[in-house]
Amino acid sequence: MNRILACRELRARAPQTALSWFSSLNISRSVHGLPFATVEAEEISGSQPAEVLNLVQGKWKKTARWNTILDPLNGEPFIKVCEVDETGIQPFVESLSKCPKHGLHNPFKAPERYLMFGDISAKAAHMLSLPKVSDFFTRLIQRVAPKSYQQASGEVYVTQKFLENFAGDQVRFLARSFGVPGNHLGQQSHGFRWPYGPVAIVTPFNFPLEIPVLQLMGALYMGNKPILKVDSKVSIVMEQMMRLLHYCGLPIEDVEFINSDGKTMNKLLLEANTRMTLFTGSSRVAEKLALDLKGRVKLEDAGFDWKILGPDVQEEDYVAWVCDQDAYACSGQKCSAQSMLFIHENWSKTSLLSKMKDLAERRNLEDLTIGPVLTVTTETMLEHKNKLLQISGSKLLFGGEPLKNHSIPPIYGAIEPTAIYVPLEEILKGNNFDLVTREIFGPFQVVTDYRSDQLPLVLDAVERMHAHLTAAVVSNDPLFLQEVIGNSVNGTTYAGLRARTTGAPQNHWSVQNFLNFSYFM
Repeated sequence: MNRILACRELRARAPQTALSWFSSLNISRSVHGLPFATVEAEEISGSQPAEVLNLVQGKWKKTARWNTILDPLNGEPFIKVCEVDETGIQPFVESLSKCPKHGLHNPFKAPERYLMFGDISAKAAHMLSLPKVSDFFTRLIQRVAPKSYQQASGEVYVTQKFLENFAGDQVRFLARSFGVPGNHLGQQSHGFRWPYGPVAIVTPFNFPLEIPVLQLMGALYMGNKPILKVDSKVSIVMEQMMRLLHYCGLPIEDVEFINSDGKTMNKLLLEANTRMTLFTGSSRVAEKLALDLKGRVKLEDAGFDWKILGPDVQEEDYVAWVCDQDAYACSGQKCSAQSMLFIHENWSKTSLLSKMKDLAERRNLEDLTIGPVLTVTTETMLEHKNKLLQISGSKLLFGGEPLKNHSIPPIYGAIEPTAIYVPLEEILKGNNFDLVTREIFGPFQVVTDYRSDQLPLVLDAVERMHAHLTAAVVSNDPLFLQEVIGNSVNGTTYAGLRARTTGAPQNHWSVQNFLNFSYFM
């Protein structure tokens, strides 16, 4: 009876709560612009630097240590990030230790929080659908991780759709349990989706909004208490998103938000004894975390991503455009960016490479279709180019020069979209293979070609690679697809004439823990 009355009370209050929230939104927007924001993306500059704070135990706090971030386009010190050092981690450790192993909610504890997160998702999705809010985050992303407006707004759109998909009852549906009949009367087995409790999320610079929001919300939906660390170069984006989520009803104590260097975060993870850490970033750090955390970690690290063009030549303009997007969108700074392109001899007879060259040369700094590389310097990329060109038979297809007429600081990279041809037989030589398959996290790819009877050599090459994240098999030939897919392994393989390596569609969210296969006719 009490439960029925409680449900009736919640239903009676719900419309009023929603109405008051939207009313406050309209009032706040008319008086204060964006009610959650503490910065204006266009106004951040050396003379008006923005500040990024830490959130711990329900309060936004400063520390004595500031990390100054340079504007990647002009070198001005335009953001001051308040970073925690090793002496300041105790409040975060204490907060995480207060969360029990059974989490803040689970199917038997505080189930109303599943509904609360459905409401938060609905409100946050609505906010991101507003042109003014969407533009704010798009521009803010462009300030710290320069990419074209289309690429940055696509990141906001995907985040908005994710939140929209988990509105209403979808959070509790995500926690759906299962039952299995037992051996005799009264015996049954039941499985429940259970939280870990205190968890950590560490995310990179290249998708400042999409990666942390999707990972953070997934952790929150299932009852965990996360501590979130985003690369300090771009953490201002997620700091503003945290403020939006609080505005939409997220309890301010539910998430800890920390800015720190890697050494400090590593120490925090060990002292807080987080029960699971989700890390997206370099393979070097990933391997260290796997050892330090004794396996209590889920990883998405580096990817040297290949694409194979099959024997059937069709839609040449479209395939050239996708190759350009996969290799050079976001200046190649995607974990799924096309690193190596295998071209069947039938494609070599077409104008594919010249069309890819034309598309690459259209990219420019003015619209940020090419821009700063935030983790690899110009010198490093040019040095790698020169080493590849020393391989017998190799040649520069296009690019290979530093960008001109810019103010990008030397700590970042600035290079033209680059493609280098290396003969397949030379790639497979032991002293060349590691060099050719070195991941350059920038606008850089290796291209080779092969004959039909050399397909086993291509499959040998992809087998010898060790960062199997994403791949594409561009063909509608069913026998060719079967041969390549059946003899390769990747986290995600796109297959079909429209296959690409980047731009994962929304349907991947539901199968992200399995080997993924998508077919694009």
